[in-house]
Amino acid sequence: MNNATMIQSMSRTYDTALIHDAAVCTSQAWHALWTRSHCEQLVHDQLAAKGFDLFLPMIDRWSRRGGLRHLIRIPMFPGYVFLHGVVDKASYVEVVKARGLVRVLGERWDRLATVPDGELEAIRRIVDARVPALPYAYLREGQRVRITRGPLEDVEGILVRTKPNRGLLVVSVDLLQRSVAVHVDCTWVVAA
Repeated sequence: MNNATMIQSMSRTYDTALIHDAAVCTSQAWHALWTRSHCEQLVHDQLAAKGFDLFLPMIDRWSRRGGLRHLIRIPMFPGYVFLHGVVDKASYVEVVKARGLVRVLGERWDRLATVPDGELEAIRRIVDARVPALPYAYLREGQRVRITRGPLEDVEGILVRTKPNRGLLVVSVDLLQRSVAVHVDCTWVVAA
């Protein structure tokens, strides 16, 4: 292969990479921004002032300070703010300059992790409806969990099946290769 053929081949590869990168970066998507503790509002305000489309879902929570109870607004997902839009290299650099930002989730500026539109639309509808919402542990079937309240407090096992408020906890004796299952209240379960 001579130099002209090699340069032409490299040029085609480079053009294909540019087209691929442009295709990746031109779609509107939701991205998650990881912030320092208690810096969600700071990051939101800085980036909103720069014209970025952001979403910081907040919920109401009772707080006790000085013996009095106050209703305060806290982030629904502590440590995270959501950014919507096309993120090219220039806008990525502007985003990471924000004080209080740890990083944008993803491998690098052109391969950012995205959050499905449907998931954030559901969160937005919950926030807009102003219905009482509580942070809830992300539990999936097959995960090792621990009971936090009730007669089975501190018992660990595997969560096998979940319904909105009930789950099936399996506790095993490995030596005997036997298990027992019990129905538990999923609000009493945390990841082990």
